[in-house]
Amino acid sequence: MIIVVIIAAVLFGAAAIGALFRIIKGPSALDRIIASDVLVATVMCALGAEMAINKHTDTLPVLLGLAIFTVVGSVSIARFMATKDDT
Repeated sequence: MIIVVIIAAVLFGAAAIGALFRIIKGPSALDRIIASDVLVATVMCALGAEMAINKHTDTLPVLLGLAIFTVVGSVSIARFMATKDDT
């Protein structure tokens, strides 16, 4: 079991570092926005894995709050980019 936890932690860390790299070096604002969504999704997956490993649901409200903010943020950015492209 400990090997699976270590592998999951390494993969979550690699995904977070990749997303942070894209946020910093992204050539456009849209790349940075997508990378921030990937970073939040990685954090959400890590929280879900932590809940499954420790067999508790204490961080479920945090997980749901992150999901709501991510969806609202993605929709608002998509609407902003759609109106920006028409001009």
